[in-house]
Amino acid sequence: MDFEQQVEFLSRGCSEIITREELKAKLLRASQSGKPLRVKLGVDPTVPHVTLGWAVVLRKLRQFQDCGHTACLIIGDFTAMIGDPSGKSKTRPQLDREEVQANVRAVESQLYKVLIREKTEIYYNADWLGKMDFADVIRLASHVTVARILERDDFQKRLDEQRPIGMHEVLYPLCQGYDSVAIEADVELGGNDQKFNILVGRNLQGQFGQESQVAMLMPLLVGTDGSEKMSQSLGNYVSVVDEPNEMFGKTMSIPDHLIESWLMLCTDVPESEIEEMVKGMESGSLNPRDAKLMLAGRLVEMYHDETEARAAEEYFLTTFSKRQTPSDAPEASIPESCIRDGLVAIAPLIAALGLASSNGEARRLIQGGGVSLGEERVSDPTAAVPLEDAVGKVLRVGKHKFRTLVR
Repeated sequence: MDFEQQVEFLSRGCSEIITREELKAKLLRASQSGKPLRVKLGVDPTVPHVTLGWAVVLRKLRQFQDCGHTACLIIGDFTAMIGDPSGKSKTRPQLDREEVQANVRAVESQLYKVLIREKTEIYYNADWLGKMDFADVIRLASHVTVARILERDDFQKRLDEQRPIGMHEVLYPLCQGYDSVAIEADVELGGNDQKFNILVGRNLQGQFGQESQVAMLMPLLVGTDGSEKMSQSLGNYVSVVDEPNEMFGKTMSIPDHLIESWLMLCTDVPESEIEEMVKGMESGSLNPRDAKLMLAGRLVEMYHDETEARAAEEYFLTTFSKRQTPSDAPEASIPESCIRDGLVAIAPLIAALGLASSNGEARRLIQGGGVSLGEERVSDPTAAVPLEDAVGKVLRVGKHKFRTLVR
């Protein structure tokens, strides 16, 4: 692609580019010099899964790789211990180093479901932030005023509501901003909620004598519930490592109004084709269910393969359209930790098998009527059943997760 084509290709789905003119100038200079741009994306490993929401910005980074530019992925092993305050109405819990390192190990391989490993530079911001002494922190803090920090919408809202703001949260944007200085980023990618942090980096680069990075912001993907941002803590997510049937089924469960944004942000379906599909759904000539079948198939094909996508569609149509309980559900061994006095505790079992992110989420699913064992619905969040009654039965969690329990 020439630089004009790159501008159009890379702008797809962006909610804001600061500034588009600077992006054009950087791409033109890169095209003329043959020196690729350094494109930064920072990720804090606070969770063990890469969701489709996270993949929105990872895919944008991959598009820069496809245009010949350098992907600079910052693993926030230092900043994850602070906790990004972006969009938070209360102070975010801090993680200890062991939790962070466990999440780093979990997500690293998942990142390459999207990115090209050989064309990705990996950095850990503890390599520079962790080496700063207190004097370095004070000097860094001198580059940003308190008034500037308090311009953040989430901080201002907390002040208005007399909710606390930790000093460590005030320092977070400086840490993320300094990452851009450390790697000399030309462009930084992020969700809309990262605008303030990215602009702090843009400002810091100027103060450190570097050319300021371009900020490219992406919309936050709404989760399967149709209302909240995709989040593991809310259980409204699709992971890039979900099994094909699970990925397909979760996608088919999204409300119709999300089809357009998921197609735009999560797939490479041409914009003209998406526009035609939207017109078809609005006119009634295209059933939204058929649009979702195509979307679900594309996603499974992207993160698995075409054969798995066809099989997942067939599985969905035979199982869910006909409301059958699958007889070939994947087997799952009942962990010893879930058995006490010959009884299997259902909520801990669901969490231990990875069908919910925590015991609390498992209990909420049970209370909401979303869990059954065999032909019987589980209604008590503290339920425990005899081991012999559980073995051989299919455990259903939500609409699309099935496991045949074995020992």
